[in-house]
Amino acid sequence: MLLGAVSGLGRGIEAAVRLDRYLQRFEFDVAVLIDSPALNLRLAARIKARGIPVLYYVAPQLWAWGAYRIHRVKRCVDQIAALLPFEETYFRERGVEATFVGHPLFDRLSNEPIDPAQVVALRRGGQPIIAIFPGSRRHEIVETFVGQLEVARAIADRHPAGRFLVSVANEQVQGPVETLLRASGVSATTHAGQNGLLLSAADLALVTSGTMTLEVAVRGTPMIVMYNGSKWGYHVIGRWLIGTRYLSLVNILAGRELVPEFMPYYTSTAPIAEAAIALLSSDVRRAAMSRELKSLMAPLSQSEASDRVAALLLDMTGLCHAP
Repeated sequence: MLLGAVSGLGRGIEAAVRLDRYLQRFEFDVAVLIDSPALNLRLAARIKARGIPVLYYVAPQLWAWGAYRIHRVKRCVDQIAALLPFEETYFRERGVEATFVGHPLFDRLSNEPIDPAQVVALRRGGQPIIAIFPGSRRHEIVETFVGQLEVARAIADRHPAGRFLVSVANEQVQGPVETLLRASGVSATTHAGQNGLLLSAADLALVTSGTMTLEVAVRGTPMIVMYNGSKWGYHVIGRWLIGTRYLSLVNILAGRELVPEFMPYYTSTAPIAEAAIALLSSDVRRAAMSRELKSLMAPLSQSEASDRVAALLLDMTGLCHAP
């Protein structure tokens, strides 16, 4: 963790030095900062000091943790392009101009049709089908995938005919995923770039907390959300900064525990396995969860988020754009 923090600090300093060089050499009409508030809020201060308007795309999640940073956002950000609808109200009530543009995830999903024949073929090999999404970062694989595999073993004991499909998010995590999978003894297949197919075929998804939960929700797949961060980090620092009752995006949007969540850490996977087995044993509960997930996501899954951000940019530069 310390080495990672030092490395991140080094990259941040390098980015700031490079930015200062660019600001001295070129003239800019507007700056677009995307996500990464730890870095970008610092860069925003440098940009604003030169009188350049700042559009922040993917709002800092101050509503979830670190609400004290709102003062920095007010000083350094002219416009926020918000991914979630309640973020527009949250920031506007605190004096920051914000516009809900939608989530770019849905632009991609709208262009990913699912072949029903492939879904049928995937479900022929044994049921129930459990899709596992370990995450897209190496630390998520180390922290959470091991627990997901423990839950998978418990499910396999109860459902010997069950099948496990593991999504590999990118090349960086492929090695760790395959290594841990081999060591676990869980019989599973790995799949890259097939999230929609896996979710359409699955009876249940075990999901590492993050944006992936929204994709699962859009597909209406019943899920359990997991994250196994630092217990001590949470008790010493995290619990004082977190400002939401729920931690998974789906439950935050729902305002209740629509899906079981086990986070920010867990000391045993036994309760998670119990929740998974209970869901798999009830077609009625899974069907109800599926309906509620689709209903929750319907107002959010508007596409063309990128077009809306482009329109905001044109407004900020004073250029004309089509309505």
